[in-house]
Amino acid sequence: MPYSAGMPELHVVDHPLVQHKLTQMRRFDTPSERFRQLLTETSLLLTYEVTRELPLTTTTITTPLVETEAPELVEHPVVVSILRAGNGLLDGVLQVIPGARVGHVGLYRDHETLQAVEYYCKFPSLEGQTVIVVDPMLATGNSAAAALDRVKADGPAAIRFLCLLAAPEGIAALHEVHPDVPIWTASVDECLNEVGYIVPGLGDAGDRIFGTT
Repeated sequence: MPYSAGMPELHVVDHPLVQHKLTQMRRFDTPSERFRQLLTETSLLLTYEVTRELPLTTTTITTPLVETEAPELVEHPVVVSILRAGNGLLDGVLQVIPGARVGHVGLYRDHETLQAVEYYCKFPSLEGQTVIVVDPMLATGNSAAAALDRVKADGPAAIRFLCLLAAPEGIAALHEVHPDVPIWTASVDECLNEVGYIVPGLGDAGDRIFGTT
């Protein structure tokens, strides 16, 4: 559903299964194996929502009974994962859209400045394409904004941002620099803490996915 706090381009997916799985991921004692499974399952459901308005065309097919006109996608979107945690969402997205081409942008957060530092970037052709950028956490918004800067430089037709959790500060920051990019998320949490983590959140998504600290 659209988030109503003055930001019509923010969509909160409040499906009961999404919210249930998110609660399991928030638990501090959920092991990495289970966390990864839950994240993949949740990303399947989030992908259903973020792709709801993809354009369709009509094609002629033959069923076992008759020839008929049927809808199909005009083209598959390109999915761009913000490394490393974005790959936790990517697996589920690709199960729903197996024909999607994939790009990666590697960013890490400088813990002193909270700014995003790029260390890797490789995209397929994005010109004229619909691009879905994925990252589990929209915290300060700095990494997301930097990734969208790189994506926009390649001339896509449309961009959508998909995350698991978002902080109000990150939403505001992203909309300030990229007001044309709609956001889909499972939850808008309370705030950021003093070191830029989402509260109540679920900790560092990359660490939870890969079992690192």
